[in-house]
Amino acid sequence: MARSGVGTTSGITLLQLKYFVEVAVEGSISAAADLSFVSQPTMSAAMKDLETRVGRTLFTRSARGVTLTEDGAEFLGYARQVVEQAELLEQRYLGRPRSRRLLAVSAQHYSFVVDAFVRMVNASDAAEYEFTLRETRTWDIIEDVRTLRSELGVLYRNDFNRNVINKLLRESGLTFNPLFLAAPHIFVARTNPLANRERATLADLENLPRLTFDQGANNSFYFAEEILSTLSSKQNIRVSDRATIFNLMIGLGGYTISTGIISDDLDPSITAVPLDVDERIEIGWIGHTSVPLTDQARGFVAQLRDVVRDFGVELLA
Repeated sequence: MARSGVGTTSGITLLQLKYFVEVAVEGSISAAADLSFVSQPTMSAAMKDLETRVGRTLFTRSARGVTLTEDGAEFLGYARQVVEQAELLEQRYLGRPRSRRLLAVSAQHYSFVVDAFVRMVNASDAAEYEFTLRETRTWDIIEDVRTLRSELGVLYRNDFNRNVINKLLRESGLTFNPLFLAAPHIFVARTNPLANRERATLADLENLPRLTFDQGANNSFYFAEEILSTLSSKQNIRVSDRATIFNLMIGLGGYTISTGIISDDLDPSITAVPLDVDERIEIGWIGHTSVPLTDQARGFVAQLRDVVRDFGVELLA
């Protein structure tokens, strides 16, 4: 961080840094105070003192909670490294148990993300942990990561939405990190007549209900989770969660368009059929440009890569 000549970093305590990380993750001073077993005035005073010492405003405060400023997001990257290194020292030389692991991930509705999340949790050696997985709308994923409600997000871009997504990420101080390119597939119930086809065409879908994930107030074609969102369909149903969309595939014979990567263990009643279109879906994870991932987040990304590789899909990097 550049020196401003204002404030001093002398006297910053490890406890203040731990409090700061907690507040940044929770987006609330009162919630962080509860988790840290201190009073709200104590936590608030600690954050005010920290801002005075570093000579920067680290939080924007509102009635809804707190969000990091640009300086705060940069400071968080350094603070997390210090806290993590201190915990490693305590574990190594003081015999302290591993601390509660924290990670929040926001993603579009992909079963391979759930698969990776399951692997990450199973691989965790912490006695206590608190993980969050939000399957949510495209706009909300970006907002979650921008405000550090989630450390990273998983979404797609393609030739149609790329410029809009890139602009929004850039304005939010976020970076898209490509994972893989997927050929579009339709997801249908195994009882659907198309389930045994080698390929499906757009003509095959004309009389089937199209199932899409609702994008709420930001229901732009550019934020749709499904490619070809501008094509008209005689039968449309919007849903809000993955369990519902799968139930409608079974009950109504509907379809949705996605990556083709689906876990038989998690979704045994659904299958993927290649869609005969000249399109590609680029899947990637997004994170803060200036905030390094924690060890836990890096572990999740590694699990994502392993899951995709296990499906025989070539990784981009």
